[in-house]
Amino acid sequence: MDGRYGDSTRSVKAVGSEPVPGSPVAPPPVPASTFHLSPDESESLDKYGRYSNPTWRQLESALAELEGAAAALTFGSGMAAITSVLRVLAKPGHTLVVPGDGYNQVRRYAREYLAPQGVTVVEAASAEMCHAASDAHVVLAETPANPGLDVVDLHRLAMDCRRRGSTLVVDNTTATPLGQQPLSLGADLVVASATKALSGHSDVIAGYVAGSHPELMAAVEQDRLLAGPILGVFEAWLVLRSLGSAGLRFERQCHNAQALAVMLRNHPAVKSVRYPGLPDDPSHQIAMLQMKKFGGLVAIELENAQAVHTMVERSALLVASTSFGGIHTSVDRRARWGDPVGDGFARISAGIEDTDDLIADFEHALA
Repeated sequence: MDGRYGDSTRSVKAVGSEPVPGSPVAPPPVPASTFHLSPDESESLDKYGRYSNPTWRQLESALAELEGAAAALTFGSGMAAITSVLRVLAKPGHTLVVPGDGYNQVRRYAREYLAPQGVTVVEAASAEMCHAASDAHVVLAETPANPGLDVVDLHRLAMDCRRRGSTLVVDNTTATPLGQQPLSLGADLVVASATKALSGHSDVIAGYVAGSHPELMAAVEQDRLLAGPILGVFEAWLVLRSLGSAGLRFERQCHNAQALAVMLRNHPAVKSVRYPGLPDDPSHQIAMLQMKKFGGLVAIELENAQAVHTMVERSALLVASTSFGGIHTSVDRRARWGDPVGDGFARISAGIEDTDDLIADFEHALA
């Protein structure tokens, strides 16, 4: 990572192509399933579309640069990236720690697929992650955790894992590489959904793995080759096309989230607010140490489910949808998906609307 530049400059430079005269500034996608082979049967860079593709490589280079990694691998979704890493690392007889307050599909995969194969699965809240990881072979941390936004002390956890010889994988989806650099804090691998803030337009599903350990990355690449959870070329191109504006979008999303959190914590209709950027948030001190930006998500608790629905109905700007990181501010009542939260719990994903308009809209919606 080049410390000379800000996030928007880093985002633009990451997706830039070589300045060859006559070549396009924005390279087009390469939708090929097969490539010409060498007559002498020597190894060529591209042979078959499940193995590699020039568009993948450009996106992977950009993601690796943003994460501060030696390499990155793209996948068809964030879950495809996570499950590939877990298949490689979590073997029968191993103990795997997963977030008890993180993305619920990860827990389901660990319970329903890995546990029957002989992997001991431990679910730990983010606040207890360091303690729970004491006997683990593999630790998967998500920070800030989705949807409650607790922050894991990554430096401490990484040192504990290194001392025990455990492998630490960090889900960097909520923070993005523009908000947090887990590899620089000691993580072995980063996994993330590029569906969210990095692509940012609610029109593509993608994921990636990033790291600097050649043997780990080679094992994950081999799993992708054999299992086939690849990213489509046009989807890769869409992510790459969006990545150049990620710094600009994420900065506005974080600014809007901070402003919303401050406004909502003082509103009588709101029972509680979680946002790592609030000075009195339980995770603020740790977040200050390891996060450059506090992210675009705000978690609030309203009276009940109907209060959440009424807020959305009265709003002119809010979109009721799951996922997050898009340009529109969205609200997701997470209890409907089975998360262990109250009926009035809502995850707000701040968009890129003008801050004053967004604050006024929430004030009207909650009046």
